[in-house]
Amino acid sequence: MRIDRTQTPQQDQQQQPAPRADRPVTVADIIDRLSRFSGPPEDFLVNMLYAQCLIAAAEGGAIIRGGRGDPDPQEGGGFQILAVYPPLTEGAAAPLWLAQAVESAPAVFASGTTEIRPVHEPEDLYGQAARRNLVLVPIRGDTGVRGLEAFVVETGDAGVLAVCRERLEISSSLLSLYEMRLTLQHRQLDMRRLRTAMETLAAVNEHDRFAGAAMAFCNEVASRWQASRVGLGFLRGRYVHLRGLSHTEKFSRKMKLVQEIEAAMEECLDQDIEVIYPPVPEAAYVSRAAADLSAHQGPSAIVSMPLRRAGEVVGVLIIERPSDRPFALEELEPLRLATDLNTARLANLNEHDRWFGVRAAAAVRKAMAGFLGPKHTWIKLIAIGVVALVLLLTFGRGDYNIEGASVIQPVERRVIPAPFESRLQDVLVKPGDPVEKGTLLAQLDVSKLVSTLESKKAERLGAVKRADQARRDGKLGDMVIAQAEADKITADIDLVNLRIKEGSVVAPITGTIVSGEDLHRQIGRTFELGVVLFEVAPLEELRAELSVPEDQVGDLVLAYDEARKQGKDLRGELAGGQHPEIRVPFVVERVYPMAEMVSQKNVFKVRVRLEKVHSWMLPGMEGIAKVQIGRRSFGWLWTRQLINWVRMKLWM
Repeated sequence: MRIDRTQTPQQDQQQQPAPRADRPVTVADIIDRLSRFSGPPEDFLVNMLYAQCLIAAAEGGAIIRGGRGDPDPQEGGGFQILAVYPPLTEGAAAPLWLAQAVESAPAVFASGTTEIRPVHEPEDLYGQAARRNLVLVPIRGDTGVRGLEAFVVETGDAGVLAVCRERLEISSSLLSLYEMRLTLQHRQLDMRRLRTAMETLAAVNEHDRFAGAAMAFCNEVASRWQASRVGLGFLRGRYVHLRGLSHTEKFSRKMKLVQEIEAAMEECLDQDIEVIYPPVPEAAYVSRAAADLSAHQGPSAIVSMPLRRAGEVVGVLIIERPSDRPFALEELEPLRLATDLNTARLANLNEHDRWFGVRAAAAVRKAMAGFLGPKHTWIKLIAIGVVALVLLLTFGRGDYNIEGASVIQPVERRVIPAPFESRLQDVLVKPGDPVEKGTLLAQLDVSKLVSTLESKKAERLGAVKRADQARRDGKLGDMVIAQAEADKITADIDLVNLRIKEGSVVAPITGTIVSGEDLHRQIGRTFELGVVLFEVAPLEELRAELSVPEDQVGDLVLAYDEARKQGKDLRGELAGGQHPEIRVPFVVERVYPMAEMVSQKNVFKVRVRLEKVHSWMLPGMEGIAKVQIGRRSFGWLWTRQLINWVRMKLWM
């Protein structure tokens, strides 16, 4: 809770309605005086509290406003106490009723209705009725509750509290009347300012020549703002020339006074800001020339104001008056309005009220400045750019490159599938490992095959024994059958031995494991016959496959056929996403005649041979490739696709 103590109790007493000597002050007298109160807001609030306390027989009152920059008062944010009656002494703690009023404020802000709350003293017993009560009256505005009035009344009678509440609610409307009066005063002040500016403009408009208008303007400003001297200057070239001086018909630029006035005007023009001398403490402008003018031609208080037309400074108005009457900030607002209204008229007369030859020369100079000067820069740049673009499109030539996505592939790739359905027992390599031909890559579970082998061997031994027994017994038919069964079992044994040998998966060629997931995490999984376990490829020789859009493949085929007829190679370059700064040269080997659908677009595959293989290149890496077709004009290069699209759309 923060209390604003902008007044002393003595000031409050001076602003309170004083009783008349002939009769006692009545409630009507108090209301009448408050309705005509014209002092500052802080005094009015204290006097209104005083009057309301008299009307409602309250011990004290306060006006509370929701804290600015704090959370929403309805959500329990901070509050600001604007006025308290009786006034608090400096450094005194807030009374108990005021603290309870601040605590109850969020509820009043939320409900928007008057509330009565008991004030419990620290010495009151539990359950004892309160001797005093708080009457909280909301202050409403256009956007809802904006504050509240809190009054402490020493009574517990419900009837008395109801009367107090009614009187306080009625008297709170005095604040709205006071605000309406302030608004009316501000409007009257604005009307006086506008009338002053319009009267100044009327005095200027009485003259058709610049000299008379400038003199009238300077004299009018000097009269209305009690100035000792007023000067009017306009920009000519890079400098400000004094063109009018109050109460002075003729003056020379060689005069010391004129030179110092023009120096102060140029100081204002260079900074493009109002220059006030003596400067205010927080001023951030330079006022050295104004200080020199005041010291040499005064002492005087000076204000320099830039005159703007269409957002550009065209002149400066300088006003001087005695140093004991410096310019107040509220005086500058009507002065700004007057200068804004008169600048257009004065600037127009300054430009056209000259000798014909001077006006013609100025018009020619302005036209040449528009053509050669900094104005209309964008139009000039656009015109120059259009001419340069036409010349570039007509005579400039650039490289015609056909662009397509590229994928690096190995020249040779060997797939190693599962030789039979079996469980993976062990893995000895990972993707990216280099391997030699015959290197053991993985071991499949062959325990069932070993059992089958032992069973087959036993069966073959039994068949051989039966064949021998039939031979000894002379049973040739049984011998042939037994021998055939033994041969069949021998073939099965050979097949089982082959499967056992294939259970040790070895590399068929020397290369690198280029694809396949890490099988270390799948040890124990059963793989079906034909499931790819590894892919091995030598990385010393790589090639790339390009995807060329169908609207450009025709130009590529023509260039490829032309190069083959001349015994040359069709070349290009590709850049990978890993190292885009490295350009890898290649030679086109073959254009596949069948289109493929990639990302909803028809593309043709083109196989190219890489002339240089870098160590960072791996199969599957993607990039961008450009095939060098030849040189064409920039106009053809930039409009080719648009022209082809238009031809297709307009073709009947």
